[in-house]
Amino acid sequence: MTELTPLGTLCHLPSDMKEVPAEEQYRYRAKQGTPLPFVELRASTDTGFAPWDGQTMGELEVRGPWVAAEYYNVKGPDDRFTADGWFKTGDIVTIDSRGCIEIADRSKDLVKSGGEWISSVALETALMCHPCVAEAAVVAVPHPKWDERPLAVVVLKAGHHATKDDLIAFLAPQFAKWWLPDAIEFASEIPRTSVGKFKKSVLRDQYKDRYQAP
Repeated sequence: MTELTPLGTLCHLPSDMKEVPAEEQYRYRAKQGTPLPFVELRASTDTGFAPWDGQTMGELEVRGPWVAAEYYNVKGPDDRFTADGWFKTGDIVTIDSRGCIEIADRSKDLVKSGGEWISSVALETALMCHPCVAEAAVVAVPHPKWDERPLAVVVLKAGHHATKDDLIAFLAPQFAKWWLPDAIEFASEIPRTSVGKFKKSVLRDQYKDRYQAP
């Protein structure tokens, strides 16, 4: 991030993992890594700081001698920094026992369902592994009972066919049942920003009433 000038972590394979199976090595190397010298990390939740268990998600907070402490020309309190001086990155992460972080989502894209967090990125990645799926975006949609529930917007590959039930069945072995999208919408394309990222704000607005009672 620019605010980290610009590096905060680096992922390298620890020496004690040199002999583990290749798949396990790949899973580790796909993470965002451990902090550089003099950079400190922590993950903040609604109830305190997340344990370093590789499972509990929280918002990544960072501090260090070259980490931004304030924004130029901002006067007064700034909610992008904690009261004790840590920069709030907006990334939702887990931290494992080695201090290695894995980004699960951006805080604005996370699905908060029944008091639990669901990673839209994890669901998107899994959906795009389906042989019929070209692109998939998952967004949080308001729900009358659970606060929010995930909804997936899917673009199928040309000449391929899949139903909602096909895709849910594909996801089911990989996730807890309550993580699975309540609806899957099929589209010809997914709106993107000027830099090519999914423009989820458009999808959230388009489907904001999808789960509301008639």
